[in-house]
Amino acid sequence: MKKQLNEMTLEELWQLFPIVLEPHRDCWAQWYAEEEKQLRRLLPEALRISHIGSTAVPAIWAKPIVDILVETADQAALRRTAKKLESGGYLCMSEAQNRISLNKGYTAEGFAARVFHVHVRLAGDHDELYFRDYLTTYPNAAKEYETLKQKLWNLFEHDRDAYTQGKTEFVRRYTRIAKEQYHGRYTI
Repeated sequence: MKKQLNEMTLEELWQLFPIVLEPHRDCWAQWYAEEEKQLRRLLPEALRISHIGSTAVPAIWAKPIVDILVETADQAALRRTAKKLESGGYLCMSEAQNRISLNKGYTAEGFAARVFHVHVRLAGDHDELYFRDYLTTYPNAAKEYETLKQKLWNLFEHDRDAYTQGKTEFVRRYTRIAKEQYHGRYTI
């Protein structure tokens, strides 16, 4: 009998769900649009729902996982949103005071055909929007990011934490530049 996901160690989960990168696929935008429609019905109080992450940046390799940012008005809305997502089939993966991460498409057999990560945050906690738009506007920076991700994938296919940590400085640097350039663009 196979273990349930909540019974697996982190190392077992990393083996079942390795880092996988693939060339950009146009269908990712459609997957987001379809999921966004469902989320808007499920989460009418969400202030903003956005496609983030590498699947939102044209022409670069990405993990075939659509990242979605949901911004809420306050702590109470943050918690209600997470509960609604769980009732809608999402699994809570991590929870902090002002952030909750959930996913859909992880099964005991591995990834489903479509995989989503939803990041629930308080309004204004949306640096990913700046980073996404900077990479979309500056293809050379996007390709530099793609090259870094491919290198990290080769090193850390089964260590998601190390893969993410390896991208941190790059993401911070370009987010800082983007916030200066796009100052105030995402005010709600």
